[in-house]
Amino acid sequence: MPNHRLILVLDAQGGGMGAQLIRRLAPALPADCDLLAVGTNVLATNAMLKAGASRGATGENAVVYNAARAHLILGPIGIILANGILGEVSPKMAAAVSGAAAEKILIPASHCGVQIAGAQDCRLEDALQSAVTLALGALQP
Repeated sequence: MPNHRLILVLDAQGGGMGAQLIRRLAPALPADCDLLAVGTNVLATNAMLKAGASRGATGENAVVYNAARAHLILGPIGIILANGILGEVSPKMAAAVSGAAAEKILIPASHCGVQIAGAQDCRLEDALQSAVTLALGALQP
């Protein structure tokens, strides 16, 4: 879609966090944004599609290809960690996401094996809402 900004939501496992992000973000996105769900597996992709993503893709190549094209990337912090999210994020995926020019909005997740100082007292609901607010702010002209 020419002249559209690609908003990429990445997730793994069952896609629950990505689905929650999409449910909150999709209704508020500007008209020039294309919301793409990319899962490390088909369960994650399907959950995000059911939540309202306009398109979906699955697997390592989908992550690598779309991260390079994205304007904005959202997902759990494990998407930038080699072998993150119980090994579902390959080193190639993590390098593609962390090296992408897109702005990244990451959600702290304890199952990723990384703790972020100051985020321990933050409820997931609050982190998700903060991510949506940051994303919408990043999309303003």
